[in-house]
Amino acid sequence: MKFSIITPSYNQGRFLQDCIGSVLSQTGVEFEHIIVDAGSTDETLDVLKSHPHLIWTSGPDKGMSDGINKGFAKATGDWAMWLNCDDFLLPGALAKVAAFIAANPGADVVHGDCEYITEDKRPMRRKYDTPVDEWDLLFVGCIIPSTSAFYRREIIDSGELLDVSYKNCMDWEFYLRLVRDGRRFAYIPELLAAFRWYEESTTSKNWQRMIEEGLRCQREHIASRGFPEWLGNRLILKALRRVFQVRRVAKRLRIHGRLR
Repeated sequence: MKFSIITPSYNQGRFLQDCIGSVLSQTGVEFEHIIVDAGSTDETLDVLKSHPHLIWTSGPDKGMSDGINKGFAKATGDWAMWLNCDDFLLPGALAKVAAFIAANPGADVVHGDCEYITEDKRPMRRKYDTPVDEWDLLFVGCIIPSTSAFYRREIIDSGELLDVSYKNCMDWEFYLRLVRDGRRFAYIPELLAAFRWYEESTTSKNWQRMIEEGLRCQREHIASRGFPEWLGNRLILKALRRVFQVRRVAKRLRIHGRLR
């Protein structure tokens, strides 16, 4: 089993060594690390050139989603994932995922837990996840961390790529589309990756855009599934989010004995 790790990159060279090192230190599995840089002007290229094992390109693109798609196009692994350049895998993550996949051959998407950390890598908290279904993904939000999610190669080969019109919620839209396609999601209760949460991260500095994109992908899913149009009302979606958040807390308590 071979993994393709895709890393989109743009002017975050100060974090890139952690990301590359975390993949390179994985043992017991075959992998390739593909970095698609959008034309960085910081130390990124020097870092990339210092690692001959990498497959990398540098040049303009249409944004993060486009960069990830370009990486998917180069992937030769049986399973692929994208790992942001300011995030990193934890030791043994790929071996754990490989063992889980071998024991769960029907899975199309495998997702696990991540740990939120500060810019300087101080632990904040672990995000304890749960198995997901369509209602979790539709009403609660993008509850699967992309930095600890893996996709069967056949998904990419079938033409299911990220929608480049999404700048923040590309993963949420992708997951809902995979649900519509009947793809099977499986949860591995293991801590797989670290997710940096800091002021200049894409998630933090584009909060309003993320809210609007989230509403858009919810409404697109509702329309595609033929659900009643009124379900896409902002107030109704807000109320349903609270209901299904409580449901997820109950699932988390049952699995982990924890609220978070």
